Amino acid sequence: MATPQHPVDVLAFGAHPDDVELSAGATLAKLASEGKRCAVVDLTRGELGTRGSAELRDQEAAKSAEILGLVHRENLGLADGFFEVNDASLRLVISAIRRLRPAVVLANALDDRHPDHGRGAELVARAAFLSGLPKIVTGTDDAPEEAWRPKAVYHYIQDVHRTPDVVVDVTGFLDTKFEAILAFSSQFHDPASEEPETPISGPGFLEHVRGKATSFGRPAGFTHGEGYEVRRPVGVSSLLELD
Repeated sequence: MATPQHPVDVLAFGAHPDDVELSAGATLAKLASEGKRCAVVDLTRGELGTRGSAELRDQEAAKSAEILGLVHRENLGLADGFFEVNDASLRLVISAIRRLRPAVVLANALDDRHPDHGRGAELVARAAFLSGLPKIVTGTDDAPEEAWRPKAVYHYIQDVHRTPDVVVDVTGFLDTKFEAILAFSSQFHDPASEEPETPISGPGFLEHVRGKATSFGRPAGFTHGEGYEVRRPVGVSSLLELD
C-alpha cells in the first residue's frame, strides 16, 4: 500500500505478520468501524516460520488488512530471528512513524516466548521516542521527514500471560479478529495440511486466543477484551473518566 497522505490514528507494529491480528486485531477492527485510521507495519516477513513462506505470508497480510479495514500496511523487511536494535533498524522504524504520524503506537509484548517479540517491543519503543528528535535526519534531501512523537506506546499481550495495565472492550469484534487471523491460513490449524505442526497450528491454539479475550474482558466488566501494558502511568484528568 502507498503511504497515506493523512496521519493515522493508530499504528500497530508486529515482529511477524499475524502478531498484530492475534493480540490486537479486535482493537483495530473496532477503531476502523468507528472511522479511525489504522495502519500496521510488520518488522519482518516471518521467513523463518516452519509453515508457509514469506511470499505467501505477504499475500495473507494483504488479505487481513482488508478484513480489518486498515488504511495502510507495509513490511520493513528486517531479518526474522536475527534483527537487532541498532542504528539501521531504528531509522527504519523512525521513518515509518514519521511518515504515518500516528497518535498512538501499538507494539509487541515486553517479554514473550519468542525472543523477536521482546526485541521488537524495545525497537519500537525506542524509535517512538527518537522519532521526536529533529536532529535525527530521515527521508531524503528532496523529501525530509519531520520529527514526530506519538502520544503513547501500548504493548499488546501475546503468548505469555501478563497482567494488563489497560483493557480495551472489544465485545462484538471477535468475529472480525478471527477472520483476520484465519487469513493467515498457512499458519493455523488445517487438518489437510502436510506441513509440520507448530505451537500455533494445533487445533486448540485459537481456542486459547478466544479464552484470553474472555479472561482479559471479564475483570474489566466486558464480555471480551484485549490487554495492553504501558511503561508509564496512564493519566486521566478525572477519575470519572474511568470505567
